[in-house]
Formats: sequence, structure tokens, C-alpha cells
Amino acid sequence: MPLDESVRVLCVDDEPNVLTGIRMNLRNRATVETATSGEEALTALKERGPFAIIVSDMRMPRMDGATLLAKVREEWPDTVRLLLTGYADIQSAADAVNRGQVFRFLLKPCAPADLLGALAAAAEHHRLLTAERVLLEETLRGSIKALTDVLSLANPMAFGRATRLRRRVLELVDRLGVREAWKIEVATVLSQIGAVTLAPTVVDKLFYGFELDEAEREQVDRLPRIAEHILSHIPRLEDIRTIIVHQNDRYDGRNSGVAGDAIPIGARILKVAIDLDRLEASMGEQLDPLGTLRARTGWYDPAVLQAAEALLAKSAGVREVRTRDLREGMRLAADLRTVTGIVLVPRDTEVNATIIQRIANFGAGIEGETTQVYVAGDDEGHATPDAPNGTEA
Repeated sequence: MPLDESVRVLCVDDEPNVLTGIRMNLRNRATVETATSGEEALTALKERGPFAIIVSDMRMPRMDGATLLAKVREEWPDTVRLLLTGYADIQSAADAVNRGQVFRFLLKPCAPADLLGALAAAAEHHRLLTAERVLLEETLRGSIKALTDVLSLANPMAFGRATRLRRRVLELVDRLGVREAWKIEVATVLSQIGAVTLAPTVVDKLFYGFELDEAEREQVDRLPRIAEHILSHIPRLEDIRTIIVHQNDRYDGRNSGVAGDAIPIGARILKVAIDLDRLEASMGEQLDPLGTLRARTGWYDPAVLQAAEALLAKSAGVREVRTRDLREGMRLAADLRTVTGIVLVPRDTEVNATIIQRIANFGAGIEGETTQVYVAGDDEGHATPDAPNGTEA
């Protein structure tokens, strides 16, 4: 892949003359930013990233190049890492390559042609990494969407809950500024897949917040491991499975031995969302389920709990609509049941074409002629039905 100005390169060296030389060599061939220390480079990545490539000198005060690139690998894995080094540091550079911290290293002084060749190879490597990640994300999203649509028909309670959790988790992720939100989103939807092993009576008790007996509680406690086992046959889902396994871990570690930031941030968010959903089902939103969470000292990540509190302060209203007038993008504020009391579509489900068709198929078999949908305030403070992308419902 040839270099061009769409390729963003961050060059790090404590010698300004070296940076000036690199800038001149890359003029009109890439978009270059510079930093004179590891700390300055990390700030640039946080504030002005992402960069396709980072090129760092090995010997710098306070933080050497290998240490810097190890941090970059952890925080920005898609940024391709190159290390500039002198003869005296060849062994250290080779060790960095072997540990997977850098794509390749270059000897100083580095000829312009060698630098350009290495950067072109790095740019191509970045393109392949990015394309693979995008393909993986889109493939997983599409697969999970299809799976959710099918299983929502087979087990409406479990996957109605997954829909509620997904919405809340995405709000928390956005408020907390968590990266790679797609992994947490997928983990949230799939966290409920083990519920297909439960008896319908246990599903009802669980999702409506009723008290479980000891045997039922043991079944429910096994659900994360069941989901993890089911997903173990799908490659590249290691991070997602880890979130699912740790979804019930207390922040203080007293129920699992894993505590604090050692628990994946996705699992910490998911625990707050799950427990809040259970309390809202059993207590009703007119009470104070969030207050119950606050009283459980040591159970939750304080930052996640604070984000949940801020989100709940923005309460959405509801309005009545005729069931036959439901449209795609509307979000149900109450369970839609059959005349025999079976939940056809759970509350908080976003209406789609499959659901509309299912409602039409049941016809007069649906309880009542109207249902409730959430409304959100528009810019002028008027209540409008929830709809995707701000479109009119």
C-alpha cells in the first residue's frame, strides 16, 4: 500500500533535529505529528488519535521507546509500531520485536528509502488490521442480530430482557467513554443466552424479580458459565466470553476473588444493568431501585453506579397507542400479551418488522387494543415517540 496523506504517523524522538528530518522525508507522503517524549506521545494518542503508525526512538529519558510502544500496544492495538535504535540497543530492540511490541525496528541513522519502505509496509499492515476488525465487528453484529430476532420468538422473556440490558449498557458505555463498545454490546445480548436452559416458571420468576428458591438460584448462577460454554465454539470471542463469565462479580471481589479493575469494565457495567433491571421489575420504577444498589456496599464500581444515577435522572415518558399502529423504531413501555396472558413481546423491546408481522399474525389474540410506548423529549421539549436516528415514529 503506497503512502499518502491519509496515513497518520506519530514520530517520537527527544532530538528535535531527528524529527525535523523525518518530517522532511515524509512531506506530501503522509500526515505527520511529532512528540519529544513518551509522555507527550501518549497525550497525543489520547487527544488527537488514532494514528495508523507510531515511530519511536529507543533511547529517551524517563520512558524508552520499547516501554512506550508496549503501552501503545495495550491501549491502541491497531496502531502499527516501529522502533528506531542504534547498534548498542539491537538486543533490546530484538527483544521488543519478539514480544510482539513492534512491527519492525530500524537502525539509526536510517536512510530515507528504508524509512519510506518500512512505513509503506506498516501502512499496509494497518489497513489489513483495520479491515479485519471491521469485518469481525460487522459479521458479529449481523449474526447476533439474526440470532436475537429468532430467539426473541422462541424465548421472549429472556431476549426481551437482553434488549433492555443492551439499551442501558450502551448508554452507560457512552457516558463512561469506554472504547470497543461493540464487545460489551455483544456480551450483553449474549449474556442471556443461557436462559434457554431454564424452565418457563423460573424464567418468569427471574425476569419479574420474584424470589428464587435455592435450587432455582443455583440454576441461575450457572447461566454465565453455560453462555460461555456455548460461545466457546466461536473463535475470536475471548474478550466477550470473559465479560460474560464475570458479569456477576462484586467489585470488592468477595464472591469471586476477582476485584476492582481486574474485573473487565464490560462486566462491571453489565452487573449494574442486570441488578437494576431485576430491581425495577420487582419494585417498580416509582420506587428507588438505584438506592438499593447504593446500599450494597462494595458490590459495584462507583464510577458505573454514578453514571447510572445520571442516566436515570433523565426519565422518559410514555403514551398510549393502538397496537395496530405500532411502527418500527417505537419502544414498548409495557409487555404485550396474548389474551391467555402469555408475553408476546416484552417491555422495552424496540419494534421491528418481525415483531409487527408477529402481532398481525395474532390479530384478535392480543390482549387489549392499545399498548404503551416510551416517548422522549425533542429539542423544544415536546414529547415524541422513541424512534431510531431521530426520525418521526
